[in-house]
Amino acid sequence: MSTRRRRVLLVSSSGGHWTELRRLAPAFDACERVWCSVLPEMRAQVAPDAFHLVPDASRWNKLRLLWSALRVALVLLRVRPDVVVSTGAAPGFFAISLAWLVGARSVWVDSIANAEELSLSGQKATRVATLTLTQWPSLGEALPTDAAARRRGTVYFGGSVV
Repeated sequence: MSTRRRRVLLVSSSGGHWTELRRLAPAFDACERVWCSVLPEMRAQVAPDAFHLVPDASRWNKLRLLWSALRVALVLLRVRPDVVVSTGAAPGFFAISLAWLVGARSVWVDSIANAEELSLSGQKATRVATLTLTQWPSLGEALPTDAAARRRGTVYFGGSVV
């Protein structure tokens, strides 16, 4: 009888979000990693892991947001991850928000750049993510060592990825 490794879908937009997500990759070495992002050249950075391309979007283009959300939903349905992890922004928020479609847990890691308050996506993701982490101690509670003690909707300080 074979046991399948956990499948983790790692989703982010480009720039600092992508850099931080890639720095988290070693935490998932025991898992089957599948990546999803917005630029085709990112595929080479995570090879030989699987990679899915989705359109980037911002709140200033509602039609593009809808298109991005639909493409992210298709990736979720195709990949069927056990866990979705994102560092932001729009594609990651959609993946976290739609993880329930495939029964996946979700982890939002807010960007280190947000030192005064959570990002807009992070504030929204907190409402739907299984676990929300900040990289600033002043923005979150201490992360309980007992996973059962963690509460949805609470922001926890999980340390820094940089």
